[in-house]
Amino acid sequence: MSPTRRELREREAAHIAGRVRSRGGATASYGFPETAPPPRRRRWLAWIIAPLVLVLVLGGGAFTAASLLFPQQLHTLIFGAEKNDYEGSGSGDAILVIHEGDIGQDVAKNLVAAGVTKTFDSFYGLLLATEPAPVFQPGAYQLKQHMSARAALDRLLDPASKLENQVAIPEGETMSSVLQLVSDGTQIPVADLQAAAADVASFGLPAEATSLEGFLFPATYQFDPGVTAHDALKVLVDRSFQALDAAGVAPQDRWRTVVLASLVQKEAGLRDDYYKVSRVFLNRLDQGMLLQSDATVAYGTGNTHRVATTDAERADGNNPYNTYVHPGLPVGPISNPGDLAIDAALHPADGPWLFFVTVNLETGETVFSENEEQHEAAVQQWLAWMDDHPEYQ
Repeated sequence: MSPTRRELREREAAHIAGRVRSRGGATASYGFPETAPPPRRRRWLAWIIAPLVLVLVLGGGAFTAASLLFPQQLHTLIFGAEKNDYEGSGSGDAILVIHEGDIGQDVAKNLVAAGVTKTFDSFYGLLLATEPAPVFQPGAYQLKQHMSARAALDRLLDPASKLENQVAIPEGETMSSVLQLVSDGTQIPVADLQAAAADVASFGLPAEATSLEGFLFPATYQFDPGVTAHDALKVLVDRSFQALDAAGVAPQDRWRTVVLASLVQKEAGLRDDYYKVSRVFLNRLDQGMLLQSDATVAYGTGNTHRVATTDAERADGNNPYNTYVHPGLPVGPISNPGDLAIDAALHPADGPWLFFVTVNLETGETVFSENEEQHEAAVQQWLAWMDDHPEYQ
């Protein structure tokens, strides 16, 4: 089925959040300028303060009228912004990876995706108000779930929070990112890791594999001093085999399972959605439909930290990962999936869905549809959300 132009536009835009899917998930860096204006939600503050003072002086009648005119603004000013932020230092564990080149907006988005902070605004607004401007160092950081923005910022700026002598691989990272993370944690030069990874045959991968992509399992590793590049990567590959074995995947089924799981890992957001996303792709395969995944297209272009694509990229038949052109699953994995994505690939939800679109990029809420009419309604819901959240554009 040839996608409509509207569908192509929606598919490109709906992936802007990178689906982190927590994805502790896969993160995306889009190069937003650090000097970008704050989100539109704050722009009424300057002109609402004076009317609010007048409202308070005039008394209850004026207060009621103003409440009707500016209910959300008055609520925020009177009760504060605490509802946009968690309180305290959090609980549970979370790991955030800051990539080379990430800026403040990237960090703010990824914190929300990882379940650390409650909203983009709470953290990004704090960054804008902090002098001197915080400087983040690339690496993996040990954080907590449900932290206040202030607590999260303090932890990110605390050198003790950075994982040393350890390598934390989040779900959904691609091989290039994993090699960099291993290098950062072990001090093995990236060039040495790339050379070791090129010897694909020495790792015991399926015959179809042309790289280690998909088999560098996301987990936290502790390496002994002096570990070699090959041995370090072998630990990750062996851990992947262990996960596949534990899930009941026969060796001859490893390749197809990992390819599908890598796609689910990149596309899904909330935990339950993994199983629905898996079903959507399998339904489309069963009906002979193109998968039309922007994540596969972006991977084939080398832009592995984003999933948004252009019309020209989606039309490029020279990209072997282009599932807008080539039928079936992509020619190889597009990320390194974790246990959840593997389980979803093996046990998809029951349902007739053929489409999905994320309608709230902060919460990850996704609408699954059986036909184009339902899907179009979901797209309109997403577009309305985007109009109210310019920081994601």
